[in-house]
Amino acid sequence: MFPLHDPLTDALRQELASYDDLTAALLVRRGVMTRDAAERFLNPSYDLHLHDPLLMNDMPKAARRLADAILNNEKIAVWSDYDCDGIPGAVVLHDFLKKVGADFENYIPHRHNEGYGMNVVGIEQLAASGVTLVVTVDSGITDSEPIERARALGMDVIVTDHHLPALSEVEGPALPNAFAIVNPNARADEAYPFHDLCGAGVAWKLVCATFATEPSLREKAPLGWEKWLLDMVGLATIADMVGLTGENRVLATYGLLVMRKSPRIGLQKLCRTMRVEQRAITEDDVGFMIAPRVNAASRMGDARDAFRLFTTTDEAEADLLAKKLEKANRTRKAEAGAITRAVHTRLKERELRSVIALGDPEWRPALLGLVAGTIADEYERPVFLWGREGNMRLKGSMRSGGDTHALDLMRATVDTFEGFGGHAAAGGFTVLDEAVFYLEDRLVTAHALLETRESDDFSEHADAVITPEEATESFLKKIEKLSPFGMQNTKPAFLLREVTVRGVSRFGKGEEHLKLKIDSSAGRGSIDAVTFFAKGAVARAASELSAGSRAHLLAHLERDTFSRGNPVRLRLINIRLV
Repeated sequence: MFPLHDPLTDALRQELASYDDLTAALLVRRGVMTRDAAERFLNPSYDLHLHDPLLMNDMPKAARRLADAILNNEKIAVWSDYDCDGIPGAVVLHDFLKKVGADFENYIPHRHNEGYGMNVVGIEQLAASGVTLVVTVDSGITDSEPIERARALGMDVIVTDHHLPALSEVEGPALPNAFAIVNPNARADEAYPFHDLCGAGVAWKLVCATFATEPSLREKAPLGWEKWLLDMVGLATIADMVGLTGENRVLATYGLLVMRKSPRIGLQKLCRTMRVEQRAITEDDVGFMIAPRVNAASRMGDARDAFRLFTTTDEAEADLLAKKLEKANRTRKAEAGAITRAVHTRLKERELRSVIALGDPEWRPALLGLVAGTIADEYERPVFLWGREGNMRLKGSMRSGGDTHALDLMRATVDTFEGFGGHAAAGGFTVLDEAVFYLEDRLVTAHALLETRESDDFSEHADAVITPEEATESFLKKIEKLSPFGMQNTKPAFLLREVTVRGVSRFGKGEEHLKLKIDSSAGRGSIDAVTFFAKGAVARAASELSAGSRAHLLAHLERDTFSRGNPVRLRLINIRLV
């Protein structure tokens, strides 16, 4: 049986007495402990709940420098990352600089040929074109060498980023020698109250600060115009999987509102291509539909295709680019599927060990995180996959597949990685050429030495027990008051005890998806319960189900947007046979 979360204390229940039991419990599990905090969480306000951007360290200096560059007609370059945080952030600064009449260009490094972050060759190209100010988006905090080169060539660099800085062995964080560093995570003495902005969020804060610093820019952009940029900020905030609490909750909420009525022709065309109704876009549409297509641009070709899609005002070009991203996403799926099949074939031919580590110089590193996640979920153990970049380095991705801490495992594997990074569940790495032949042996040895961390993952805990009859439209609306859902605000999970399975079916081209029909006496006969790409424990349990089986289900509630009337259905998390 799936465990329930602990009940609320009497004191907390009294503090949140104006809310029903479920809402109060869900709020507390998200760290919302007071009436005032609950009001901010349930009713995020653009006017009341965003912080002054000029509070951020170096922001006044950065905003003044950017304003002066605009007013003096200096040539500005925006250097952004190529993912679904960097691209939207690049669009934010593009739209702002275009609106105020600046002389500027956008530089987006090629994922396969240049790799992440700034590089000296690109900096030299910008200097040769007359650039005197470089503004980074979602990158720069670890790029000391390119920034030093920019200074030597007479260029100032404003770093806007949210990643952690590199660490020196003696002095702690090693910050690049930039003109200004705007990053709420760069310094221990950061004054800004909220530290979890995504890269595009920090870039948007620079736009707001520049307007506040130089009021004359309002002659070209009226008060409030910057709200229209929130479609891109919301897209990045949701796609980059930062915590959807605090300011991010405001940015995601208003970002979705702007997306639903955005005049951006590229977004409109992309929605039509994906068959997503723009006026009803949700965080799921962003996470599972829009973001993969934006990321497919850099993974399968050139990130500038996604950038141009969101910045063009030409309908024909937008239509062409939307279709190009759709095609890139299909190709991404096909290539990732081919790698997945290759991994399965190789695993069948060898002993399965506590860590899986495989690679092929022909595998595209940009796709390996997707494949590693699939394999880790299926085999429920850490998975490391590597391929060769355009610069000939062996790069890869890993997924933990369980309780093993990804970073701890890589730290414990000595003399193997040229570099690595990530968090508890996932990471990326560059493996030394001479170590690749012993990669799995060394990881298995390190894994045996690590103590499995005590899990603090509550994904298998239920927020409440419900019956199929309670899975109604009104109940779903109560839950949706806590949306948008995402990191640190996950969708509530519900336990349905001893339900009767009326039918079991598979769907999808490869019958990789699972649908159960669950008995309900609520006048509709049954309710659907689905999961996509069923694997691991869910797939094993489903293989033992048939009509008439009894089971405990752990599930989210959602709308079935592909069926007439958008009925409520269950999204399966796990299944336990009775």
